[in-house]
Amino acid sequence: MQPRQGIVEIFSTFVQFDVDQFSGWATDAKLRRSMKVCLEESSTEKSDTFWALYWYKVWQTQSSAVALAHISAYLQEVCYWTSRKFTLNFPTQSSVADCFQMAIANTNKILKNFNPQYSSHLKAYAQLTFESIIKDALRLQREADICSDWALLHKLSRKRLVQSLQNAGLNAESIESYVLAWECFKELYTGDNTKIRQLPKPDARTWEAISNLYNAERLSRLSSPTAAVNQQTIETWVLSAAKAARTFLYPKFVSADAPLKEDDRNLLDILPVDLQTSLLTEIIEQEEAVNMRSQQTQLNQVLYKAIAALDAESQKVLQAYYVQQLTQQEIAAQLEIKQYTVSRRLSSIKKSLLLTLTQWSQNTLHISPKSDVVDAINTSLEEWLKVQYSHTQLQ
Repeated sequence: MQPRQGIVEIFSTFVQFDVDQFSGWATDAKLRRSMKVCLEESSTEKSDTFWALYWYKVWQTQSSAVALAHISAYLQEVCYWTSRKFTLNFPTQSSVADCFQMAIANTNKILKNFNPQYSSHLKAYAQLTFESIIKDALRLQREADICSDWALLHKLSRKRLVQSLQNAGLNAESIESYVLAWECFKELYTGDNTKIRQLPKPDARTWEAISNLYNAERLSRLSSPTAAVNQQTIETWVLSAAKAARTFLYPKFVSADAPLKEDDRNLLDILPVDLQTSLLTEIIEQEEAVNMRSQQTQLNQVLYKAIAALDAESQKVLQAYYVQQLTQQEIAAQLEIKQYTVSRRLSSIKKSLLLTLTQWSQNTLHISPKSDVVDAINTSLEEWLKVQYSHTQLQ
């Protein structure tokens, strides 16, 4: 992959695939103009990290589609390399392009969960999140591929089914009826067959029993009881629920630069230009920039000191894990210790560093260590370790 040069390119170009291989960068003219306008408004040269946080704030305050597209462009490389690494290291029928689309389609989800108060490295955070997104998507895909519709219905949770039916566009009354039909199906079509992934279709007698149960339960279970239905209707509803679940759990991803059916335009061509550049002045105020750099410097010093205080073996484990990127088994062989010792040592190190970071956040940033905050700090710590060990040698 040829790396992109310059801020304008980084925030306005997108990966193009030829089958499953990277073939070049596609430039979006609207995003290119948008980025040039921002650079002209800025009095000093800024890094790509700064502009990533800038577009994040635009998206956060204005729900801007343009800002989201800029961030999607920014994250193209990290998404590509994460997807490529995943397909090389894990056996899967999905290609690099498939994994890439699975991940990049969730850029909006990444921005919703990202918090610059805990981390200024959007790329490092995105890498961890892309890995998780691809794993979840492939797990769901595998689950859907190996299950018959009837087995899939047994594995579904009620929440997932409701989400699937909502995604399919059904109204509340229809969803209520479908869910009741599904519950009757699960109750009567059980036994050892529920453990078989290729669960066969229920026979006519079972469908009759399911419809009888539904007709009896509808009077007390539905908020607005409908007329009695026959077994063909129940079967249609249950099968439609299974198809809705497949579509929801494993959607087809469409590239943003794929041509639309009606003309030669693509999805990026129809993004509205709703950027208000007046926000730029507020974001690049010197005081805010100085405060952010100061906090980052303090954070680095706190963690450097905590790592320097670790014993020699812990230092070696961190170096092997983050610099050499060895597996726990490989580290154990290198250090001539047991694999479970490496696992425990890594866990102990991270708990110690997490405690240090949480205390610093509470004392310096006045952030209460609630469970969601600690989870966010833990993610930030993992990002920090990856970034620092990949670029510098800790003393």
